[in-house]
Amino acid sequence: MITIDDFKKLEIRIGEILSAEKVPDTDKLLKLSVAMGEVNAETGLEEPRQIVSGIAGYFPDPSLLIGKKCAFAANLEPRVIRGLESRGMILAVSTEDGKFSLLETLGDIPAGSTVK
Repeated sequence: MITIDDFKKLEIRIGEILSAEKVPDTDKLLKLSVAMGEVNAETGLEEPRQIVSGIAGYFPDPSLLIGKKCAFAANLEPRVIRGLESRGMILAVSTEDGKFSLLETLGDIPAGSTVK
């Protein structure tokens, strides 16, 4: 159990998947490039995040993820996985009988929107 104060620390944002590819020599990992509405102060350009996720088994064709807007945990400490820095976590649902679904947005919600 966690307290409501602990839960409030989690920042869940909508991100749009710009690219998705299998991490070489792994069965489960995908490398995602995700737009989260973050702009580089120096360049003024949107700067996507790299997120490494263990969802490759559910997406034999990772290109089907491109353009999807999904919920991401955005304020986790960066972690290096198989030599790749991951700066977030995609949120998904799975059941004991093997059903799996990403938490995708409905409607025209812009990348970077915060889940309340």
